[in-house]
This record gives sequence, C-alpha cells and structure tokens, in this order.
Amino acid sequence: MTAATASAPSTPPPGPEDTLVLLVRHGETPTTGTVLPGRAPGLHLSERGRVQAVRVAERLAGLGVDAIYSSPLERTRETAEPTAASTGRDVNQDAGLIEGDYGEWTGVALADLAVLPDWQAVRNSPSTFRFPNGESFAEMQARIVGALEVMRSAHAGGVVVCFSHADPIKAAVAHALGTQLDHFQRILISPGSVSVISYGEGRPPAVLMVNSTLEPLNGLRAP
Repeated sequence: MTAATASAPSTPPPGPEDTLVLLVRHGETPTTGTVLPGRAPGLHLSERGRVQAVRVAERLAGLGVDAIYSSPLERTRETAEPTAASTGRDVNQDAGLIEGDYGEWTGVALADLAVLPDWQAVRNSPSTFRFPNGESFAEMQARIVGALEVMRSAHAGGVVVCFSHADPIKAAVAHALGTQLDHFQRILISPGSVSVISYGEGRPPAVLMVNSTLEPLNGLRAP
C-alpha cells in the first residue's frame, strides 16, 4: 500500500500593494508665520526654505517614486524641484493641491487677523467658516481629498509625492484619520515636513506619519 502524500497548503497570491501618498508642505518663505499669503503670486522660498526642499529630496533617496504633483504656486513648485531632479520625475501641477482661497484675508498679517472676532471660528469651529469672498474649509477639504483620490487611483500600488500647503494637508490628514473638520487645527504641519497616508483596497486609509522632518523615508517600502 502506498502511503498517502500530504499536499502542501497552497499560498494565496499576493494582493495589490498599498498606494502611498506623501504630503509635503513647502519650505519656509520670508513671510512664514507672520502673514496669511494664500494664493497671492510671487512668493518664493527663503534660503532656509531651499535647504528644506533639498532635505526632502535627500530623505526620499532609495524610495521608488512613481509620480510627483505640486500646487501651482511658486513656493510649492520650488520645493518640488530637488525631488524631481533626484528622481527623474516630472512635476505635475494640480490645482487640487493649491492653498486655500483666503479671499479678503489674503496677504494680511496674522497678528491683525488674530484680534478679529471671526478668528475664533477659524481656530475652534472651522467647519462653519468661509473666508470673506473666499473658500470655506469644507470646500478646501473636499478639493484636496478629491484630488488625492484621483492621484492614488492613477498610480495604484505606487508612491506619489504631493507638494502642498499647511491647511490643505491638515484637512487631508484629518479626513484620513476620520477626524471631524472642527478638530483639524490640532494637527501641526511644519514647513518642509512629510505626512504619509497609505491607501489599500477594501479598507479605510491608514495614516503612517504626520509632520515628519527628520528620518529617512525609504523604510516606507520593503526593499
């Protein structure tokens, strides 16, 4: 009698790899922390901001990047340039990543805005606030979340680097965390920082990193 031979358990085929979206805030400008620049043209990186842009590219070394997107504003495009040079990828401008439209508050000093009664709504109940003749925070969040959905679908299983601005990045991270918009101001996004969201099939997004400014990023993908 021949002994029965046990068959080896079959290994299921690997599923699709998650899509990683890296959200990079532009580097510092001469007005960072003092003025609400909004979409005003002509604002460029400071010397420190240019150093931060190079540092982002250095941190991405060894991580395969499939696509680079940037807000159309000068300060984000300039921040993206070193990463584009080091990866050989073109920078695709996408209006979905642009700064919020702050309307009549564009270019106003933050110290002057902080004494306005409406500033408390900006800080404590942003879901109810619309900038005078500008965009609401809810519209800004819907805009960037929609843009990221298009990008991650276009590069499924890949690594997408998006250069944007503090408020849109905070709104995108809050959405991925399932945090209500009224709490998004609790998220800190520093100049030159990287936040990472992982998108997989059949599950909510996972926030892997927020406001990271130091460590190399090649560990986000297994070698």
